[in-house]
Amino acid sequence: MNMTIDLTISSIRVRPVVVPLDPPIQTSAQLLDSSPLVLIDLCTREGVTGRSYVAAYTPAAMQPLADLVTGIGQWLVGDRVAPTAIYEKLQVRLRLLGPQGLAGMAAGGLDMAAWDALARAAGLPLVRLLGGEPRPITAYWSLRAIRPAEAAKEAGVAADAGFTAMKLKVGHGGLHADLEAIRAVREAVGPDRHIMVDYNQCLTVPEAVRRTRALDDEGLYWIEEPVRADDFQGHATVAREARTAIQTGESWWGPSDTAKCLAVGGCDHAMLNAMKIGGVTGWQRAAAIAAAAGVPVSSHIFPEFSAHLLAVSPSGHWLEFLDVAAPLRSEPLALEVGRVPIRDTPGVGLDWDEKALARYGLSAGA
Repeated sequence: MNMTIDLTISSIRVRPVVVPLDPPIQTSAQLLDSSPLVLIDLCTREGVTGRSYVAAYTPAAMQPLADLVTGIGQWLVGDRVAPTAIYEKLQVRLRLLGPQGLAGMAAGGLDMAAWDALARAAGLPLVRLLGGEPRPITAYWSLRAIRPAEAAKEAGVAADAGFTAMKLKVGHGGLHADLEAIRAVREAVGPDRHIMVDYNQCLTVPEAVRRTRALDDEGLYWIEEPVRADDFQGHATVAREARTAIQTGESWWGPSDTAKCLAVGGCDHAMLNAMKIGGVTGWQRAAAIAAAAGVPVSSHIFPEFSAHLLAVSPSGHWLEFLDVAAPLRSEPLALEVGRVPIRDTPGVGLDWDEKALARYGLSAGA
């Protein structure tokens, strides 16, 4: 792309917030009634601000994550907004600590904000800056309910909204409970819609093999994270034994994890989390690895960025529609009959509702 965008980072503003989840998200392990997020404003001397956010998952990690974003962000003050150079700089600076965990999440969020700043300065949506075109991205509805009756009701609402696919969290009980929930959702939405299930890493490898074999006759689109996320060999064992496609990747720390998992045949589908995979820069590298292996790439949360990234991913597939940051944005995420259209506006369209931030926010260093 023949253009020059010259921005210099002047400061990083960090604001932790706790957003209520209504309804809450039920998983095999716990009930999530709030979403702790850390909002990032990457400010430049030229007056352009790039925005992103990262998810702490638990309130206990929110302030440490905010502190890491602030501290790591200080390494970038005075640097040009050049995301590839920023990515490499942070990889080097975090080498001894390790570019995973909270530090990796902080670095990913800063990378996302840098790309948003560049796109805003260019007057382009991120997808155009990356060489693509705005288009609608097909989404699946991520169900918040896990109990059969509640999940079936929510799935019916998603179907009425035009979603052709929905994902159900399972694993809160035995195989019988899984089958009961799956069949309740199937009855609610009919035979023509796709159903995915997500175990959230709760099974041992032998139990995962047993359950996936039992689920093979349920017509599922994929079975997600049946075993611990970093057990690539375990996922490969399950994938070999199952006829249903195995999905994993939302907890991969950077493109190297993508390569390691795919090298052993750990999944049939890849799911990238923009924050954990290394932001926009890490996503592009991981998506290239997946495409070379012929593996479809879907997204995990962060729909504002994920829609743009899927649009330029060679094997881009499904967008997860789970919009936890909705109460914080000044404009809602567009949704058209089960698809998320990408607006032809600068950046990713992430602007804060300051009144909402005052309601949900906590004090943090700037």
